Amino acid sequence: MNLQKIPATIVTGFLGSGKTTLLRKLLTNAQGLRIAVIVNEFGELGIDGELLRGCGIGCDENGEENGQLFELANGCLCCTVQEEFAPVMELLAARRDQIDYLVIETSGLALPKPLVQAFQWPALRNAFTVDAVITVVDAPAVAAGDFADDPVAVDAQRRADENLDHDSPLHELFEDQLATADLVIVHKVDGMDAVALEAVEATVRAEAPAGVKLVRASHGDVPLDVLLGLQRAVEDVIDERKTHHDDEDHDHDAFDSVSVALNVTDRARLLAALMALVQRHEIYRVKGFVALPGAAMRLVVQGVGQRFDSYFDRAWRADEPRATRLVLIGDHLDAAGLLSELQAELTR
Repeated sequence: MNLQKIPATIVTGFLGSGKTTLLRKLLTNAQGLRIAVIVNEFGELGIDGELLRGCGIGCDENGEENGQLFELANGCLCCTVQEEFAPVMELLAARRDQIDYLVIETSGLALPKPLVQAFQWPALRNAFTVDAVITVVDAPAVAAGDFADDPVAVDAQRRADENLDHDSPLHELFEDQLATADLVIVHKVDGMDAVALEAVEATVRAEAPAGVKLVRASHGDVPLDVLLGLQRAVEDVIDERKTHHDDEDHDHDAFDSVSVALNVTDRARLLAALMALVQRHEIYRVKGFVALPGAAMRLVVQGVGQRFDSYFDRAWRADEPRATRLVLIGDHLDAAGLLSELQAELTR
């Protein structure tokens, strides 16, 4: 029986930073390694888990049964740790002969430090070690002054942005995700000029622990040996990494997640309606699946702030309803009111 600890890599990062894209590439290029995955979703729809099931390497609908994919859909993983996380980890520990690495993709709203501290529990410490905490950063967003500190290179942009709250929970969360990092992926760098990219890295280094390596990447293209096998045993040092929330109860009451069902007839009109909605409300993230009339393919819609992306990912299956459902994540959101506004925008 294999009694070696399973190395666990925790992938964290703000909403839309590209964590799932990174995980897709890692799994696709696993080079024979047996990698177990836990995907933590915030909201009612397991959208990131659905996308991972389509990766074409065995993460199929039976993933929960064969240990390839675990999706926890009841909020922040470190909040539900005693109710769901521990039983899943016990199951994985019992299969340690079949697992080379464990990768945990946290919700974009998760605080990584409490999750790492859970690995200090005797039941987990005996079977797992935290190989590294990897924080994925959306480089263009940081360059635009979103959820960043005040380095000289972006100070003018931050002062011009009247909507930017330097003391917001989101900004503190961004800093906390960097403060716990062993490796930072500066993501989406394609198309950025050298001056802007250096300013982004200066911002990241100001919050990350001294000596943490920064890796530039786009489209999740990071070599496997850069992501896995760092051997940091983070559970032994996590208490020394100071964050904004060290003296607070772990509480995500500042964030709301609402699900809306819509009748959508036009892709461009939907994106315009969502853009108008986020300008009127504190909506941080939009994600969901859209059924367009006459389209055999499912449309994925994802938005961070006022930046939206949409693409067809796969054909609708015969056994699933062709329906549009979106999850909106933000602050003080009223589901009925948002649905009414969206419907009004779509019927103009």
